[in-house]
Amino acid sequence: MLRDKQDLHDEEVAARYATNLAPEELESTHLYDEGVGGAASIISAMPSVRAALFDYQQRFAGQAEGAVLDGRDIGTVICPDAHVKFFVTADIETRATRRFKELQKHENSVIYDNVLGDLKRRDERDSGRSAAPLRVADGAIRLDTTRMNAEEVFQHALSFVLVEQVS
Repeated sequence: MLRDKQDLHDEEVAARYATNLAPEELESTHLYDEGVGGAASIISAMPSVRAALFDYQQRFAGQAEGAVLDGRDIGTVICPDAHVKFFVTADIETRATRRFKELQKHENSVIYDNVLGDLKRRDERDSGRSAAPLRVADGAIRLDTTRMNAEEVFQHALSFVLVEQVS
């Protein structure tokens, strides 16, 4: 919708995009562009968009070989019975710094204060929405990554997955 300059508040248009989502679109590098997370936060609150994506996400999660899904309602709504669920977080400044660095790889004009503000607004919007608000899923493992690098996060998460496989 951003690429096509569509109104992010038009639920009918957003639902049409969600219904016609193709798997290869999820591999686009544009998903890392500034503003995409905020746009997703706006659109994901729309009931018709949520309904269109629900089946898609559940089918993906149900693959015989398993799947890893990332999202603010994956453990609470999409896959509440998942074998392993993580609630991954970090303090807001660490998250903003990580997002800022990620965005800088794709565009040089990104401003840290804008990234921080966008994250704060997104957290507030997602925590306060009526449809699937941001919250820790029952049985989720809390993983605070504030003082971890990517490899440490991966190894820590993997240790829980391996324990679950043995159980």
